[in-house]
Amino acid sequence: MTLNPRQRRLLEAVRQKVTMSVEELAQQLDVTPQTVRRDVKQMEEAKLLARYHGGVGLPSSVENIDYSQRQTLNSEAKRRIALAVAEHVPQGCSLLINIGTTTEEVARALAQHKGLHVVTNNLNVAAILADNADCEVIVAGGVVRGRDRGIVGEATIDFIRQFKVDIGIIGISSIDEDGSLRDFDAREVKVAQAIIEQSREVWLVADQDKFGRKALVRMADLAQIDVLFTDAEPPPRMVQVLRDAKVKVVVAG
Repeated sequence: MTLNPRQRRLLEAVRQKVTMSVEELAQQLDVTPQTVRRDVKQMEEAKLLARYHGGVGLPSSVENIDYSQRQTLNSEAKRRIALAVAEHVPQGCSLLINIGTTTEEVARALAQHKGLHVVTNNLNVAAILADNADCEVIVAGGVVRGRDRGIVGEATIDFIRQFKVDIGIIGISSIDEDGSLRDFDAREVKVAQAIIEQSREVWLVADQDKFGRKALVRMADLAQIDVLFTDAEPPPRMVQVLRDAKVKVVVAG
């Protein structure tokens, strides 16, 4: 699903208070309780919210949204982010690209670039860029996850540490209010940490719904990121956090 402005306000309200009643949300959004229930039902199906006895809250911090759902969730925002990234990627540079539906969109946006050298632990990224005759694709070894074709494990980390690239492009599940970047799978996080270590610059790609989302495993801090590509201005509470971390923010048009 693509969230409309009302649904985004609803999600932000719940994130700020952790749990809220349907009546509270209806009053804050100036809509009927029936409208709130309808929105919550759709957002629960997308695993963005969860309904509890007496209220609405955030979903579990230990389980990510299914890959097939993530492919369609905010797909237009991800395409805009990917196009913005492609505009900034120089021809003939080297890249490390990790697992994620947004990084897969970045791969599609790089289809016409020339002279790229791409190392990835994402078989979907590799398949997309393999169609670009002017791109050399190097695939990391390791254990392939069937659900999203990501490659993880100690062998993956060892492989990535052989390289030092111009730009590491990483996706993330959560940007916490304290400036920490979080995800759900510890094995995936360890590979992303290796990508950060082996990149001269680190670019983070994340749509606005990643701000304030809950996820269990800490991957890095915003201070380790050079550029954030997103689809809307960050929430006011995050502006100073990004500024303190000296992260350049690029908002896709």
